[in-house]
Amino acid sequence: MNIFYIVPYVPNLIRVRPFNFIRELSARGHHVKVFTVWKDEEEYGNVQKLNNICEEVNAVRVTPQRSLLNVAYAFPTSQPLQYVYSWSDELANKIQEDLSWVDVVHVEHLRGARYGISVRDGRAESLPPIVWDSVDSISYLFKQASNVSRTRFGSLITRFDLKRTRCYEAELVHRFDRVIVTSKVDREELIRLAKDADGHRLGGELGLGVSHLERNTLDQEHIHVLPNGVDLDYFTPADNLRDPDMLVFSGKMSYHANATAALFLVEQLMPRIWCERPQVQLSIVGKDPPKQIRILQEIDPRVIVTGTVPDIRPYLQNASVALLPIVYGAGCQNKVLEAMACGTPVVTMPQAISALKVQEGEEIFVGREPDELAHLVLDLLGDPNLRSRIGEAGRLFVEKNHRWTDITAKLEEIYCEVRDVKH
Repeated sequence: MNIFYIVPYVPNLIRVRPFNFIRELSARGHHVKVFTVWKDEEEYGNVQKLNNICEEVNAVRVTPQRSLLNVAYAFPTSQPLQYVYSWSDELANKIQEDLSWVDVVHVEHLRGARYGISVRDGRAESLPPIVWDSVDSISYLFKQASNVSRTRFGSLITRFDLKRTRCYEAELVHRFDRVIVTSKVDREELIRLAKDADGHRLGGELGLGVSHLERNTLDQEHIHVLPNGVDLDYFTPADNLRDPDMLVFSGKMSYHANATAALFLVEQLMPRIWCERPQVQLSIVGKDPPKQIRILQEIDPRVIVTGTVPDIRPYLQNASVALLPIVYGAGCQNKVLEAMACGTPVVTMPQAISALKVQEGEEIFVGREPDELAHLVLDLLGDPNLRSRIGEAGRLFVEKNHRWTDITAKLEEIYCEVRDVKH
């Protein structure tokens, strides 16, 4: 099958979903051409690596200044800022050049959706089927962030963009042949939005031009759930002895939900844990931590903020517990799957497992309140056998449910089904 894969950021080992879909689809014999944008030399290096796992990569530079201009132009319109952030006329033109070659177009995220609309609106005949991998419902994420985020972006920008995003997602669901999300919760949110009368009423104002007929074609098979996977050859348990007093929190720290979770962890959970085990340390591992996260290690030396690391695995493999209190979020949490794959017992909150069919107390520990979370961590730190049992069960869970090969096979089925329907 000939596939155009449009992704508004460079796939890599951090942006694991597109990277592994592209790699697995190519390994299954499909011809995958990737269209993406890059902003700096680090990302351009990842473009070169991407060339090794697929047939062709078409990458256009969109500088941070260009993205800010895109956002500035969108402010007086009804367009969501995410929808325009990664836009490039040059990349859109490249996509249009060779569409006769294509069996299916795959578009990822709200940031990429505009490219999918450009394909659809720019080609009147022989339009290939377009699959939109929304990944998450961004309006669902923004609704949570606008209420509880501890970062300026989370609390201000998401409030500004929430109504726009909700209206666009409600309409975009109808504009593509199939839609994919990572969790049942996000699927239900998109279905609810798609049926929202306000969203339908605003469709004309948004310039998406969805017809009444298109709205009536939405059914329960239109939106599919494909969770994230984990590279089980890359993320593995290590033979080393774990530090019995080391906790780890991992994630891209410039992401407002991760920063909020890290602040909650240090301010609400660690004091409770330190009351019982004052020697415990916490490693906050992830790139681009904002100032309010960096200063945590100045306040208490038991908190270690690493910033960017060349390899996150040693931190997961060395820690006795991965403490991942996701206060709000959407979709399938990679940080949870990666820790479980490393055999590290995970303590988290219900929001983090909404996409996982995991057994609480057997494969993962889940707490609702700070006291409960702290007690779960202390139970694990005080019982090596319990840590071993939960860690092994977590590893078996991801082996059974989150192999990229199995998830990609389901994506392939969606491609084949929509191609056959289209033709």
